[in-house]
Amino acid sequence: MAKPKRKIPPSERRIFVLDTNVLMHDPTAIFRFDEHDIFIPMIVLEELDAGKKGVSEAARNVRQVSRFLDELMAGATKERIDKGLELPSAIRHVNGNITNGHKPVATGRLFFQTRQLSSGLPNKLPGNGADNAILGQTLALQKEQSSTRVTLVSKDINLRIKAAIIGVHTEDYYSDKTIEDADLLYTGVQELPDHFWERHSKNMQSWQEHSDSYYRVQGPTVRDWHINQFVYQKEPDSFDAIVRQLDDNTAVLQVARDYRNERHNVWGITARNREQNFALNMLMDPEVDFVSILGPAGTGKTLLTLAAGLAQTLENNRFSEIIMTRVTIPLGEDIGFLPGTEEEKMEPWMGALMDNLEVLTHSQEGGSWGRAATNDLLRNRIKIRSLNFMRGRTFLNRFLIVDEAQNLTPKQMKALVTRAGPGTKLVCLGNIAQIDTPYLSETTCGLTYVVNRFRDWAHSGHITLKRGERSRLADYASEHL
Repeated sequence: MAKPKRKIPPSERRIFVLDTNVLMHDPTAIFRFDEHDIFIPMIVLEELDAGKKGVSEAARNVRQVSRFLDELMAGATKERIDKGLELPSAIRHVNGNITNGHKPVATGRLFFQTRQLSSGLPNKLPGNGADNAILGQTLALQKEQSSTRVTLVSKDINLRIKAAIIGVHTEDYYSDKTIEDADLLYTGVQELPDHFWERHSKNMQSWQEHSDSYYRVQGPTVRDWHINQFVYQKEPDSFDAIVRQLDDNTAVLQVARDYRNERHNVWGITARNREQNFALNMLMDPEVDFVSILGPAGTGKTLLTLAAGLAQTLENNRFSEIIMTRVTIPLGEDIGFLPGTEEEKMEPWMGALMDNLEVLTHSQEGGSWGRAATNDLLRNRIKIRSLNFMRGRTFLNRFLIVDEAQNLTPKQMKALVTRAGPGTKLVCLGNIAQIDTPYLSETTCGLTYVVNRFRDWAHSGHITLKRGERSRLADYASEHL
């Protein structure tokens, strides 16, 4: 929710009724409404109790909510509960406890449904019984607290539609949004304006270091750049560079290596456009530990990443092996349990890996025998792992690829990124327009989260690929279907 900067007088305070799915989606939601009050109907507690069993992310979140509520109610009397439990304004999670490092500042209050309220819902209102009960309690609270604005907060679009029909004010849960609009997401690329060199050439310096060219430039445009961002100028003065250092209005640019040139191919693969060239620069850079690549189908995300991983694992011996993983969410109906080992169970989900490996092995010389030998070698150096078994692991000197990363929540993404040990490079691939996880959107998914949080770190890079390079059929289908 919007976070007011001033103390809200009682006449302007709001009451937010939380739906179960909000708490299952974000356990810290009860602390994110600042000076406003929160109301939790009894049916929500019952639904939380029913969803606490299991090892899914939702079940873990429910158990965390229960722990938060238990901590808030520690030592509380019936009188205190009726008056509302004070909520801390700022929190930090330390070993599951609620703290802000200082004495918590009381702001809003948490209320539970302690008595039956007359809802006034239509007797034959169709739909889910639990949803109708939440609607009824919100409507009754709205009538009872006529001087206060009562809002139902839910991630369920259909429940919000039903609420609007019967006159209950509703809102989506906004506090988990990384950005306001997906169109504002950092792309990692910026075109230099016309006459850039004329306006920024004052005191410009240039030098060579290990066959790389560098420029130090000053000017107003520099303030809008980010570390490891790509800047370019189109023809006739074609110029591609990477922002390596930033200091107020001064920046150091390194001329990007041209992987579009056959002499600089990566495992037989060359970049077909400017964005792919930038992606290979990040993937091959030993100083960049984290790379995120966004783009629609056919832009070359997996192929470029695998080529870079193979080159650095088998040719340069920088990494000991390549590990690839992804979220196992089916496009259609689930085919049920799969037999075999962890790798055999994951193999059906790794069709993209196999397709791209076929392209990469066909580019090698040696005929069918040579390709068969290469395939055996690759299978020994490329491991497929499930996300389910990542907790507690540490990967040393690995090239770790996370495919379909847009289906991860921010919490899952954090758990995965923190698995990286010394010498490991982590690459996240995805398309935020194809999210299959319930209650995740372009602005709340884990991939958007890490793109925003890592963009100013000196050892990370991001690029958004736009141009499809799969085939003319795939390009036409993407545009017209």
